[in-house]
Amino acid sequence: MPSGGIFDLDRLKTEISEISEISNDPNLWNNPDHAREVMQKKARLEKNLNDFMELESEYKTLSELNELEPEDVDVAAATEKLAEKAHRAKFITLFNEPADGAGAFLFIQAGAGGTEAQDWTSMLARMYARWAERHGFTLETMEEHLGDTAGIKNITYRISGDRAYGWLRNEIGVHRLVRISPFDSNARRHTSFASVDVWPDIDDSIEIEINDKDLRIDTFRAQGAGGQHVNKTDSAVRITHLPTNTVVQCQNERSQLQNKEFAMKMLRSKLYELEMQKRAAEADANKAAQKKIEWGSQIRSYVLQPYQLVKDLRTNLENTNPAAVLDGDLDDFMLAMLQK
Repeated sequence: MPSGGIFDLDRLKTEISEISEISNDPNLWNNPDHAREVMQKKARLEKNLNDFMELESEYKTLSELNELEPEDVDVAAATEKLAEKAHRAKFITLFNEPADGAGAFLFIQAGAGGTEAQDWTSMLARMYARWAERHGFTLETMEEHLGDTAGIKNITYRISGDRAYGWLRNEIGVHRLVRISPFDSNARRHTSFASVDVWPDIDDSIEIEINDKDLRIDTFRAQGAGGQHVNKTDSAVRITHLPTNTVVQCQNERSQLQNKEFAMKMLRSKLYELEMQKRAAEADANKAAQKKIEWGSQIRSYVLQPYQLVKDLRTNLENTNPAAVLDGDLDDFMLAMLQK
């Protein structure tokens, strides 16, 4: 596993050495905001190096085992798995935004079109769930509103795992589906839309100031699948941040207090993402445009009829196997955006 190319090990070590010198400056904390940025970058670079060194160690171990037992099925399977990990590891230096190492909240909202759009939303929800499973991430459903006939009106996932936000942040935008509708008795072709929003699951080390007077807090009965899982009280919580009109809600926990606490965490994370978008707009208008969630900001088309094609409209990357993509095979699309 030689270094170089996208993953330049020597350059990474040089960056760590340089930022270590900065972090040891006794005057660094005269500017706490800058100091936090420096320490976060240092931790991110050190983790990148550590991850690479672990892969290299695993590679050496498997190489030795393969020499001893070249026909061993388990060694072959482990080698194949390592090759996939190494492919992804080549790109870890591209995760360079402050929150890239964090987990993520992912929100999917059906567009206009009733049952068609709501069914498409459920397909996207499954796609991202399968993608998270492939990466070994933990996925929780924080809130979900089912469609009137089928599908999902909207859903919020919490995806926990290393660099979940870094992987997902370029999925923000509108996703378009073209197919023969299973709900149309005349078997006509329909186009459906759903929007995806992503924000980092930040920890308490990042300070976000929220005034109580800026909040409207509503409670309602959580929607459940039936049986013992239905909440019998108004335990679900919706919080609206009035200055930004940002709305978050949580119905996953059993008590109203727990749902409120987690909704506040989601709100802090969402406001952090909005601030990052604002800074991106000031620094780079094109980059900021990629982050906007608007019905005109279509990022990817999934065509099932009259031909089979998934195309990302930002990178022009195509995949002629929509079934695989909808089963969570998204890394190539994500990596193409990271390199852009």
